[in-house]
Amino acid sequence: MRRAVLLLAIVATTMFIFAGFVSAQDELAGGTVLAPLSTQGIPGLSVHTPLYIYIPAGGVNPEIPSGETPASIACIYGVVKKTTGCPKDGTLIPKGGAYAIAVVEYGSNSTLQSDAKTFASQWGLPAPNITEICATGKGTCPINDGTGWDVETSLDVQWAHAMAPNAKIYVAEFTNDPIGDGAETDGAQAVAGAGGGEVSNSWVYNGGEEWCAPPDNCELNYDQYFVENGVVFFASAGDDGAQVNYPSVSPNVISAGGTYINRNVQTGNYASESCWSGSGGGESQYEPIPSYQDVIQSIVGNFHGIPDLAADASPGSGVAVYNTTSCGGWCVVGGTSVASPVLAAITNAAGGFETSTFNELTKVYDEYGNAKEYKEYFHDITKGNNGYPAKKGWDYCTGVGTPKSLKGL
Repeated sequence: MRRAVLLLAIVATTMFIFAGFVSAQDELAGGTVLAPLSTQGIPGLSVHTPLYIYIPAGGVNPEIPSGETPASIACIYGVVKKTTGCPKDGTLIPKGGAYAIAVVEYGSNSTLQSDAKTFASQWGLPAPNITEICATGKGTCPINDGTGWDVETSLDVQWAHAMAPNAKIYVAEFTNDPIGDGAETDGAQAVAGAGGGEVSNSWVYNGGEEWCAPPDNCELNYDQYFVENGVVFFASAGDDGAQVNYPSVSPNVISAGGTYINRNVQTGNYASESCWSGSGGGESQYEPIPSYQDVIQSIVGNFHGIPDLAADASPGSGVAVYNTTSCGGWCVVGGTSVASPVLAAITNAAGGFETSTFNELTKVYDEYGNAKEYKEYFHDITKGNNGYPAKKGWDYCTGVGTPKSLKGL
C-alpha cells in the first residue's frame, strides 16, 4: 500500500491528466492516462518524449507488474514460438539478439542499472549489459529522476533488452539536444564499434515538422546524423495523431507508428490490433519520397510518408516497466516511445543486420510488394483511426503494419 501511495503522490506532483487523443477504440475501461513533464517539453530542452503512463480504474499496485509482458509481445510479433492467445502470463521469452542497440535519452537515471536488473529478473531474462555514454564534451549529464525522462529511459532500456536479450545496450545521453550535443552520433558509433545493430530514438523535436522549416532547412541538413555504416535507426512517430515529426520523418530512420492490442474480455487472449488514435503519421512537406517507397507512391505522392512499421503503443494496452524514481516500482507505459525500442530490438533479434536503414527499409517494402510474403511476415492493420483511417495495405497510421515473423525484418 505504501508503494502505491508513493506512485500516486509522484504522479500528482509531476504529471497531469492527458485527454482528447484517446478514442473509444482504446477501451481504457475508466482508467486514467497521465503525461509526464517530458511529454510537453521541459524548459531548456529542444525535444520531448512520446510517452504516457496508464493508471487502471482500480488504482495501481507498484509491487505487482501489469500490462503487456516480454512474453506476450514476443508472441504477438513472432519473436518466439506462437502460444495460443499470446497470454500476458506466458513464459516463452526471447533468447536472441547480438551486437548492440543504443537508446538516446536526456540525462541519466540514478536507478537505471538496478531497475533494469529487477525487470530482467522478473521475466526470466539474463542480466542486461548496459553502458552509459554522456555526449562527447558535455562531462556529466544531468540526473533525470522525476522528470518523465527517467521513465522513458527505463522503458527504452528494458524493452530493447526484452526483445533482444543478448544485445549490448548503450544509453547515449544528452543535456539539451540529442543531435547538437552529439548523443546521436555517440550512440551510433558505439553500436558500429560493437559490430553493428540499431539505434532507437523515443523523442521528437518540439514543433513537429515545423521545428526548423525552410529557409533554415535543419531537417534536410540533420538527415546526415542518421547514417552510420552497420547501423539501422528507428524513431517514434509521435503521440499527437496525424502529425509529422522529426526525426521520424527522416528517410534515414524507420518510423515507428502505434497500435492498440485488442484482447478478448472473457479470456484475455490476443484477438487483433487496431491503429492507435495517438499514433503519429502523415506526409512530409520537405522530404522527397525515397526510392524504397516507390511501391506506395500512389498513396504518398512525391513526398515521404510515415510511419514505416508499427507496434504496441496505446496506453490502454501498454507495457510493464519497472522504474523507481517516478513510478516507485511497476507501472504501465504507452506511446510510440514503446514502439521504437520494441521494433529496434525485434529487428536486432531477426539477425539480418543490414548495413543501413535504407537497406533495411528496401527489404521491408520489397516484402510489402510481394503479396505472399506480406501476408506471411506482417499483420496488416485495417481498423482504427489516428486522423487517417487504417486500411488494407500501407496507411498513415501503421505503415506496412506490425511484425508477424522475424523473417520480415
